[in-house]
Amino acid sequence: METLFLSCLIGGILYALVSVIFGDWLGQALDGALDFLSIDGHSWLSPTALVGGITVFGGAGVMLQRYTAFGSAAIVTVALLIALLAGTAVFFLYIKPMEQSENSIAFSLNGMSGMLGEVIVPIPAQGYGEVMVKVGAGFTNQIAASFDGIEIAGGSRVVIVEVRDSTLYVSEVNLS
Repeated sequence: METLFLSCLIGGILYALVSVIFGDWLGQALDGALDFLSIDGHSWLSPTALVGGITVFGGAGVMLQRYTAFGSAAIVTVALLIALLAGTAVFFLYIKPMEQSENSIAFSLNGMSGMLGEVIVPIPAQGYGEVMVKVGAGFTNQIAASFDGIEIAGGSRVVIVEVRDSTLYVSEVNLS
């Protein structure tokens, strides 16, 4: 039994090390040859949860075998229950939240109200200019008009008051 438990434990640790250290490199070098290892379908079948459960099964089995007087059947049963609990915890505490996280550089013009920007093309009283606004880790240039109907010089700091028809309506801000 100890061989089974140690094999599961060592195999899981090696899988984790190889996937962390060489995962991206191997994926690109083999150009998708290992894609069959990714299980499509239910996300609870992901390699992270499965291998995590197998690793915990091995570790729990080794610990139970060395430090308890349980019989082999009881050790395997308890180790399986601990592995199931650990795999479920990995799924609900790591995999599920990561699936629902957003990874995007997109932004919505309608969400820009209240943001600060800088005028890069002067805005006439009755016309359009251009402002630069920091969005996330970058900047975007957008068409802007004066909300107050006054001219706004280039280099001025502005706040976006509202967005209508893909145009940012801005007012000058004095940050003194």
